[in-house]
Amino acid sequence: MHKTLSLLFILLALSVSAQTALYNNGNLQIHEGGSIGFHTNLINASPMDGNLGLAGFYGTAPLLVSGEFTPQFHDVEIALENDLLLALGVNNSNNTNFILGNVRTPLSQPEIFYTFLDDSFYTGENDLSKIEGYAAITNKQEFMFPIGDRTYLRPLIIRSYSNHLFAKSAYFYENANNPDSFSGSYNTFNTALDVEFVSNREFWRLEGSIPTTVSLTYNSRSALENLTDDVNKIIPVGYSKLSGRWINLAGNVATGNLTEGIVSTEEFVPDDYELLTLGVSKIPYEPLSKEVLNLDNYIVSANDDGINDTFFIPEIVGKGNNLVQIYDRYGLKVFEFVNYTDEFTGFSNLNNIPLNAEKGLPAGVYFYTIALIDEKLNYQGFLYLAR
Repeated sequence: MHKTLSLLFILLALSVSAQTALYNNGNLQIHEGGSIGFHTNLINASPMDGNLGLAGFYGTAPLLVSGEFTPQFHDVEIALENDLLLALGVNNSNNTNFILGNVRTPLSQPEIFYTFLDDSFYTGENDLSKIEGYAAITNKQEFMFPIGDRTYLRPLIIRSYSNHLFAKSAYFYENANNPDSFSGSYNTFNTALDVEFVSNREFWRLEGSIPTTVSLTYNSRSALENLTDDVNKIIPVGYSKLSGRWINLAGNVATGNLTEGIVSTEEFVPDDYELLTLGVSKIPYEPLSKEVLNLDNYIVSANDDGINDTFFIPEIVGKGNNLVQIYDRYGLKVFEFVNYTDEFTGFSNLNNIPLNAEKGLPAGVYFYTIALIDEKLNYQGFLYLAR
């Protein structure tokens, strides 16, 4: 029996983008040590998930993968003068070798993505060969998504608390105020109080339900020098689904310079944010005048143990009239008191906390501002609320 008989497929002379197509309507399978080179489109109309060996996509014309069933390949090689276009997803269980040409998925259709399964990996990614669209992973704790746009590789790196059963990301060289690829508007001027500017040139989307640290890259096209002249003020920001504004997610200072570098976030849950991009921190934080003095950071442990149960500020004792305001990390004012002494015990005194106000504010970092009215002095700082 000829070995070719184990490849049960029908080759139809269908016109797809002015090309013939390989139409799999049976049991196309690549055995271990075997290989198949696609020089034409693939229409996959039958399950195809038991492949080993190599599936290569080659040639000068763009190739299209379409059909009803997501194909799963063991090793994949991309060597196309033009691109591999996906009209349905593709799964990779071992290695993807990027040589030339992008794997393109529609940015307007996030349900179509190239998936790196479990122990799979990739090699050779570069500006000319990467995922231009959505890339996904399964059962991975750390991963660098090899994503970008037509011109540049713009990877997004995750390090997670535990394995993501599923996570997905894409890069957009678009204005978040009015994206081209999907509906919605994410006002880059609507920011938390410690964010001064948000980039309107590019953004990433990241889906995932596990607490994660993210690293974002930037290059000369990011034009961050138009936003700041201080590389230490470059921060990652996310558009919060809860507050509907851009939030400072900085975990450390940027590494690099104003035209090229990388910056990482604190740990957060990706599904809590619509978009991620780069921004500039506001230093000092929300000044009440041109001269703002920084006080120490404080801890308030509202547990009635007699230690740090209230927010007490020695510097304002005996200084006359004052105004103390406290904000949460989203920029929402949660406490305000005229002629303050030690009234803050972890509860809001405003009527803008919609849920569980009677239980007190959640643990976490808060910002405070203090105006010494008689002395015309202003202070600011951070406090951590523990429970």
